[in-house]
Amino acid sequence: MVRLTRAQQQERTRAAVLAAAEQEFAERGYNDAKIDRIAERAELTRGAVYSNFPSKRALYLAVLVDSIEPAGIAGTPYSPGLAEALGLFARARLDRLPLTGDTAAGGKLRLRSLAGVFDDEPGRTALAQVTRLEALLLALALESRAPRTGRRVRLAELVLTLLNGAGHLADAAPGFVDPFDVARACEHLAGLDLADTWDPPHLPFVPLADDVEEPWQPPASSPDEITGRQVGFDADGVIAVLGAGRLEAAEEAVRAARPGDRVTVAVVTSDPAEIGRLIRLRIGDLVGCLRGVLAPDAWQGPHLVLGSAVASAAGILDTGDSTEAAVRVQAGKIVARARGRGAAYAVATAEHR
Repeated sequence: MVRLTRAQQQERTRAAVLAAAEQEFAERGYNDAKIDRIAERAELTRGAVYSNFPSKRALYLAVLVDSIEPAGIAGTPYSPGLAEALGLFARARLDRLPLTGDTAAGGKLRLRSLAGVFDDEPGRTALAQVTRLEALLLALALESRAPRTGRRVRLAELVLTLLNGAGHLADAAPGFVDPFDVARACEHLAGLDLADTWDPPHLPFVPLADDVEEPWQPPASSPDEITGRQVGFDADGVIAVLGAGRLEAAEEAVRAARPGDRVTVAVVTSDPAEIGRLIRLRIGDLVGCLRGVLAPDAWQGPHLVLGSAVASAAGILDTGDSTEAAVRVQAGKIVARARGRGAAYAVATAEHR
């Protein structure tokens, strides 16, 4: 008999729990699913389930994260125009709408629905912030298709509003939503003039970054949630550490960064089991839909990493959901540091030495 190591046994237990949970959620939905039944399906104890997943919500999110493809933008072999890119993105997003014959619970799982999952204030805040981050990332992809047309965040927000609304309606009224019509509507949105500018009113009042000279000990490489590649931290650039409640500040680092700066957004949260999985789910889902929009190696946006390793290396120890801090790395040293509202902007605009 082959004796499993503790790590192997834990991985086997986790896989059994996830498989049982997927069956339970597909049959009964999130609200009516029971941890006791999941344990029974997996032939485990209730305690074994909770030792791997601290809550039903964390388990549901883990099932959804498991359903998305690994991170990475493989890219399309050609460069679609703006309208075509929107259509491709929309069709990829609409591909997961419930199918005829799906049960209500199974349709929600296929849709990766979060309806009724986040009904508390921290969860709602994180959901709103990660949606803003999604809009920024989609906008950057669209801007790469039409670089002379300026900011496209409002267009991305409008597209996400339409697609998310279509998803909710398809969930509530199966068969009503025609995905081909919705995709065509998204293509036509490319022609709207939304007078989109980036001019946050608080930026003129942001204090300058502190001029420092500190050693930079880069952490081990981490996977980029967008490209799927490993990100090293020994290059010059801006590192913005943002809590789950301040993700919208990512644009301040991206827009203010100088040409040639590497921008890394490190996302931290006090609740990795739930909020962390929510962020991984939504970004992974977005990246999957972007695969048909970007040409190979065309992503010019920021790196996005999850976890507190980068924050610790940068000397940022308070990593709660309201965290907003940033450093500039240059020639192996930290040369600028800021904290609080506008920190990413302050560091991105700090003078080079």
